[in-house]
Amino acid sequence: MNSQGAVEWIGQCETATEWRGWREIMVALRIEDMKVFTKKLFIGETFDRFLVREASIVTFNSFTIDGRVRQGYYSEEELEAGKIENYSSWKTLRPFCFSLIKGSKLPESFAIVFKLPPDNTEKFLKDRNSSWLPEQVGGLFINIRYEDQVLYCVTGLSMNQFTMDRSLEREWDDSVKAFLRKEEIVFEEG
Repeated sequence: MNSQGAVEWIGQCETATEWRGWREIMVALRIEDMKVFTKKLFIGETFDRFLVREASIVTFNSFTIDGRVRQGYYSEEELEAGKIENYSSWKTLRPFCFSLIKGSKLPESFAIVFKLPPDNTEKFLKDRNSSWLPEQVGGLFINIRYEDQVLYCVTGLSMNQFTMDRSLEREWDDSVKAFLRKEEIVFEEG
């Protein structure tokens, strides 16, 4: 969407939340070796630090996970002592998701939306001497999509306010690419 189209679209929005949402910017990275990637995703600890906003896995049934933690499930003591996030970590959900896909047949599809935890988002901004404050960033995301035997990691950035500045978007894209390279995950951009 070009800037003129964005301005027109924003003018049609009825709520602030609605116009904030358009600002998700993405870069698609096609994963070259699905076996290596899925082993790191479902068996290894590579993505354990990320929070899960949502996940869906389609095998013999369609399974959908809302990653939001139900705060009412925990006691006051657990909430105060455990630093429980708004979303579950991949480390917590990974064994359950793995149990849904393991077997002799490939899943029909799966999608996982990872969100960088708030403390890591703050560190990300600080390490880059960013002028953005953590509360201005709605989220830094990695969307993993497997469908039709093709696997993509798609970066995402959501801002809590309108901006034409794309520097943070580029920083996040570069950071995700560096993370995948460090983890020896081969990808092709595009």
